[in-house]
Parts: sequence; structure tokens; C-alpha cells
Amino acid sequence: MSDKKHVLFVCTGNTCRSPMAEGLFRKAVAGREDYTVSSAGLAASKGTPANPETAALLKKRDLALDGFASRSVSNTRLSEATHVFAMTSGHLQSLEARFPDHADKFYLVCEFVEIPGEGIGADIPDPIGMGRRAYEEVAEMFDLAIPAIITYIDQTWKSSL
Repeated sequence: MSDKKHVLFVCTGNTCRSPMAEGLFRKAVAGREDYTVSSAGLAASKGTPANPETAALLKKRDLALDGFASRSVSNTRLSEATHVFAMTSGHLQSLEARFPDHADKFYLVCEFVEIPGEGIGADIPDPIGMGRRAYEEVAEMFDLAIPAIITYIDQTWKSSL
């Protein structure tokens, strides 16, 4: 085990929520060499670009996913990850059923934060086809969840050093 933390965000198609989380998390840990972040989808088609609404939202926040291409969750990707964050309880259950050997790494994105009106452990809703405001609401949920994720990882991470 190294001191490097690899956070993997998982949604369905790896074009909306998980790439958005990847971009926002990457900004939150900018300058920290102890973090790597990526994303994948449970039903992703290989090589699809990020959804235009996700790309526009990230661009508005001075973030870019240059060269982003969707990819599927796999045993290899899960082996590389130290922490895997699912968007919904359904995603979490699917990960646990399909990849039980990695279950100790699986969490919900909102597992460590209370979302107003939703509580702790809320699902991140799929904004696809719902318009710009839905993407902004998802980003606001990530804005609350990501600092809590970083705090959790930083407080619980044990390296071999």
C-alpha cells in the first residue's frame, strides 16, 4: 500500500455525474500529490465524451475534462482505487453484487454529509435530459459532499510509510 489515495466515482454511463464529480474533486485536491481521481460507469459505453451540460458546467467553473472518454467499471479499475464513491444506493448495491471482493472500498457520495431536505446518504439524482438547472443542483450536492469525502479520507487513511 502506498500513501497515494485513488478516488473513483461511479455512476451509470460515466458521462454526467461521475465526470462532474471527477472534475470537481480534482479541483478540490489541486496541488495535493497524495490524491488521484477518476470515474467510471456501471453501464458505460467506451469512449463517449462527457455530456455537454456537464462539460458546460465544469467550464463555467474554470474546469475542463480534456480528453475525457467514458469507461466501464472493472476489476482492474477497482483494484487501482482506494475509495469508490457511488452516486446512488442502487449503484452501491450493483457494485457490491458484481464486485464483492472490493466491497470494503465502496461508499455513497453523500455518506458523510447531510444534504438539506434529503438527509445523510442521499442519492445524487441523474440530471440527464433535465436541463441546466438539474446539473447545477447536482453540482451543489457535490459541493457539499466533496469536502466531507476529503475529510473522511484524510482522517481515516493509513499508509505503509
